[in-house]
Amino acid sequence: MAAINLEEIANSLDTARRERKPIAPPSTTWPGLDADGGFEVAKIGVANAVANGDRLVGYKLGNIAKVMQEAFGLGQPDYGHLLASQTAYENTALDLDNFIEPFVELEPAFVLRRELRGPNITVVDVINAIEYAMPAIEIIDSRVKDWAIDLPDTLADNGSVGAVIVGGTPRRLTELTLRDTRGVLRFNDREVIAGTTANILGNPLAAVAWLVNRLAEYDVVFEPGQLILPGSCLKAVPMREVGRWSGTFEGFGTVEFDVVDSTKN
Repeated sequence: MAAINLEEIANSLDTARRERKPIAPPSTTWPGLDADGGFEVAKIGVANAVANGDRLVGYKLGNIAKVMQEAFGLGQPDYGHLLASQTAYENTALDLDNFIEPFVELEPAFVLRRELRGPNITVVDVINAIEYAMPAIEIIDSRVKDWAIDLPDTLADNGSVGAVIVGGTPRRLTELTLRDTRGVLRFNDREVIAGTTANILGNPLAAVAWLVNRLAEYDVVFEPGQLILPGSCLKAVPMREVGRWSGTFEGFGTVEFDVVDSTKN
C-alpha cells in the first residue's frame, strides 16, 4: 500500500478523534488495508502526535479475553501505543463530551525496569523485566462508527485507546497471584461486572510476552519505564452516564474516577 494512502487514513482517524465524529471503517473506505497496514497507520498517527509535543509512554494489548472478542466481533487480539495525552489522573473527572462511544475495562498495568525485545521473549523474561504492577482502567473508544471494526480498523485506530487511569497502588509481583485474581467494576457503588486475571491469556504475564513477541515483527522494543497494559479481565462496559466508576482487584488495589457531561451544565 502506498505511503500516501496510509497518511490519509491516519489523518482521517485523527480528525475523527479531535472532532469526535466517527468515520466508516478504514478497511471499507480503503479496501486494500490489512493488519500490517493498519499498524503502520497507527505508527504514523503516533509519530505525528509526538512531533506535536506528545510522548510515547507504553503499549497495550486488547481483545485478549474471549468475552471481549465475542463482544466486538474480533477473533484475535489488537494492540496499540499509549501516549502521555491519553493518561488521566486517578480520582479526577472525565468528560463524556471528550469521547465518541466509550467503554470501561479493568486490567492490571505493568511498569518495566528492563528492556524487553522480542522475538522469543518468555514469561520468565517478563517477570524479570517488571518493576511493579498496578490496577488500571482503560477506556476504549473507537473512531470507527458503531464500533464496526475488523482487525485492520482497530489497529489503524491504535487499538481503540481512549484514556488510561492507573491506580496508585504499586506492588511487586511477589505480592500478587496474577494467574487468578478477581477483578470487579462498580458504577455508583453498584457491582456491574466481575472477572479474573485468568481470562487474560491464562495469566497477564503471558499476555505481555505475547505482545512483545508480536510487536517485534514491527521492530518495536519495550523500554525501561514504559507502561504495559495486557488486556481486560472482563467484558467492557459502556460508559454512558454521569457518575463514579471504581475498579478493584482483590488483594491488589482499587482505581477510581468520575464521569461528567459538560454539555448538560
